[in-house]
Amino acid sequence: MTHRQLSRQQLRRVHHRQAQRWAQISEPTPSNAAATGLIISYYGKIAVVETPERQLVRCTLRRHIPALACGDWVVWEPQPDGQGVITALQPRQSLLERPDARGQSRPVAANIDQIAVILAPRPEPSELLLDGYLVAIEAIEVNALVVLNKVDLLTAAELAVWAERLALYSSMGYALIHTSTRQTEGLTALTDALAGHSSLLVGQSGVGKSSLIKTLLPERSIAIQSLSARTGLGAHTTSVSTLYHLPSGGDLIDSPGVRSFDPPRLDAPRLAWCFREFRPFLSHCRFANCTHTAEPDCAVHRAVEHGAIHPQRLHNYQIWYSTFQS
Repeated sequence: MTHRQLSRQQLRRVHHRQAQRWAQISEPTPSNAAATGLIISYYGKIAVVETPERQLVRCTLRRHIPALACGDWVVWEPQPDGQGVITALQPRQSLLERPDARGQSRPVAANIDQIAVILAPRPEPSELLLDGYLVAIEAIEVNALVVLNKVDLLTAAELAVWAERLALYSSMGYALIHTSTRQTEGLTALTDALAGHSSLLVGQSGVGKSSLIKTLLPERSIAIQSLSARTGLGAHTTSVSTLYHLPSGGDLIDSPGVRSFDPPRLDAPRLAWCFREFRPFLSHCRFANCTHTAEPDCAVHRAVEHGAIHPQRLHNYQIWYSTFQS
């Protein structure tokens, strides 16, 4: 959806009107007045809102409503034809964005509190790729899981190599789970880790993300048919982001267009903060604006020398820093 640029005064008026609407819905209202709802799917100018009673309502957006995403909470007003109009957006607790074809950021998922990075033996990932995922997750300050899928393809010796390779991330506090959709191994651990959270799965093409989602959501095809029948989205229901309620509790957002993504462009202080093991050392460099590249008396470099930070992590930080400077 294309929106014209608003002046600061116009934006203040829009935000004020939305705040008023949120205040109004906390008071007793007639049955046809504004109500709250959860965005479970968003396609162009159409959003599918789920009511607290788990009813699905096809809604259009009132002017100046920003681009929405699965997981957004909104105010909507019922219309005589059984559809609705979204009139306000609730403040988000978190927002994952990625650039579109024109390089403009667009929302992918809102109010998530966890992202699971799916890896697989093939295609073999690099630590630089994994660190890019983790930086993006740390930047929006949500929990991260590292999931090694398709472990049924590995021999015991190969699995031991992978475990050693990923032990660095476990030592930093990232939960590491081994899974396979052909075996029950690890699926219980993943289900338990997702329960009670609003989660998103990301990963390169071919890592088995779609198979994991189908396993975690055994009634997904039924939900897709229901979404199509009630909202008229038809074939689009399999190509747009959709929020599903997990049988074990919690929500899972299936975003078919999100596989690999780069972290947002960050300045040196924020990028360094997103490497979580750097944090205890960031205020101890000689220079307050240290970029941890070539400055003398850098506390992060000293931590590497003393074994508190792995050299590969500093190397990957410097690659991302260089990328953001280009």
